[in-house]
Formats: sequence, C-alpha cells, structure tokens
Amino acid sequence: MDIATSNTGAVLTFGELLLRICPDADGDWLKSNQLPVHVGGAELNVATALALWGIETKYFTALPDNGLVSTLINYMANLGINTSAIFKGGNRLGLFYLTKGADMKHDAVIYDRAGSAFAELSPGIIDCNKVLQGVTWFHFSAICPALSQQTADLCEEVLKAASQRNITISIDLNYRARLWQYGKHPQEIMPKLAKYCNLIMGNVWAAESLLGIAVDANIHSIGKKENYLKEAANVSEKIMAQYPKCRAVANTFRFDHQQGIKYYTTLYQDGEFHNSAEYVAEQVTDKVGSGDCFMAGLIYGYCEQMQPQDTLDFATAAAFEKLSIPGDATKSTVAQITKAIKHDR
Repeated sequence: MDIATSNTGAVLTFGELLLRICPDADGDWLKSNQLPVHVGGAELNVATALALWGIETKYFTALPDNGLVSTLINYMANLGINTSAIFKGGNRLGLFYLTKGADMKHDAVIYDRAGSAFAELSPGIIDCNKVLQGVTWFHFSAICPALSQQTADLCEEVLKAASQRNITISIDLNYRARLWQYGKHPQEIMPKLAKYCNLIMGNVWAAESLLGIAVDANIHSIGKKENYLKEAANVSEKIMAQYPKCRAVANTFRFDHQQGIKYYTTLYQDGEFHNSAEYVAEQVTDKVGSGDCFMAGLIYGYCEQMQPQDTLDFATAAAFEKLSIPGDATKSTVAQITKAIKHDR
C-alpha cells in the first residue's frame, strides 16, 4: 500500500483529549488565583492544524457526557473538526500539569489521567464502522498504548479495522516513560501496532525505546549533524525492513541551543533520504505541540500530493513556527508556513 496522495477523504486522528494546566515556575499563579489552561492532546493538536490548513479532519476521543464537554466539542467544531465520532461515556477528562516553558520530557510534567473516559475504553466498546466512515487516513501516537493494556488492545482493534479498509495509517512514536507503568515494556506492545503503519514518525531514540531499533551508543558524544543524519538514514532503513507496510519514515532532531532550540528533520521514502534545512530559535515561547505540528505537516503534504522534499520542508517549517506560538496547537496558516521555509540545506 502506498502512502495516500489524495485529499478526497477525511483524516481521522485517534487519541485522548487533554487539558494542560500550566503553572508558572515562580508560583505567581497562587497569588493571582489563575492557572492557564490549554486544550490539547497529541492527536487533537494534529487535527487542529490540519483543519486550519483546509484538510477534512475527523477526531475520535472519549469524553464524559456533561456541560463542560459540550463546550469543548463546540470549540473543536468551530475549529473545523468533525466531532461525530467522539464517544460519550466515563466520568472525567484527562489532565496534565506542565510548568510554563518546560518540555514534555522534562521532570516538570505531572500526569493526571487515571480513570479518564479515554483510559477506560476497551476493545468492543466503540463502533469501528462509525469511527472510520469516510476516512482515508488514520493517525495515532504511541501515547495511547502507553496508558494501559486495554488501551493498547483497543488501538490494535481499530488498527486492524483501518488496515482491512485500506486506510493509510500513520504513527508518531511519542515516548513518555512516565506513562508506561502497567508492567509491560514498550517493545512488548509497540511492534504489534507499528506493523500496520505506512508512515512512522519520531526520532531515532524513540525508535530504539519503542521498537528496539538500536542506535549508535556513541552518537551523542560525537555530536555532529552529519552523524545524526547518517543514523537517521540507518534507522529508517531498519524500520522499513522490519515493517513491510511502512512506506516512509520521518525523524526530528531538536537540541537545546543557548536559550532556544536548534531543529532539523529527515524523511526516508522510495529508497531516497531527504533532510531539511537547519532552523535555530534564540527564544522559545512554547515547546508543546511542535512534534504534533510536524506530523500534521507531513500528512498535509501527502494529502496535497507534494513531493517528499517539499512535504518535509513544509512540515519542518510548520513545527519550527509552532515554537513561537503559545498553546498546544499551531495558529500558523499555510501561507505563513510556506513563507517561513528555509531551503539552505
């Protein structure tokens, strides 16, 4: 199966809606009695970007049936996201706390997701025919199966149904060590899900942690861009060999640089290795959602039948622009992102 190059159907993103509670590090929120709240979750961030860019987008999650949720669903609908597949049930929303300006991989993140409506889903509960109706692309992340065995089983159930319908499937290899707490190593779970995927995105270290694809132990001590690019090519080839349905592998590289970020990416497809220009941000507004924006950019490029290098360039610029935007999802338009693309590789 080739990666979809048509936008005639909807892109479905599948995952948990989360409220991000964002206290400042100095504790001023206690004096002001105010805590900033952002609506997000990796898959919703992808859906929000795609809807903004004019791609037909559908979102699946599970939410309790109450007035707060009705407000959230209206909010998503106003963004242009089809919310018809959302499952109503359960008792609570998932939350996480992240100190303002911190990274999701930082010790500052605190999850409060146990017992959420999404975490309580299990196989056999949702109607796959309804969820996948009109869908030509299915996207999820490795965050979902990290929650529990039943959530991992649910992912496998929906992936099988999507694969049987010849729907293009993509995954973001988000690795969140703090979520894998139910007694299974990620490598016991993720390969069984990755085998359904046509596009695998992440970074070389996530591929090692989740899929067992070994990374050169000396790569960080060498610390040179050309070595990172070579490693991305090697890992991409190994993923393609291990998962026959995979048609493209994308990797991101994001390193701290003074007070900001150094960022570049790669894409391996049809035996060809592509890399982006290098972007440097001297200051960063919000690190959350940049990877989700990159994933959305890849999906957008394929839906718009862009060439692989053009797809990568768009996705990279979109992700980099997100670093200067507060909140979990991008607000940059296609025109703004296109203008921000760098071509000096």
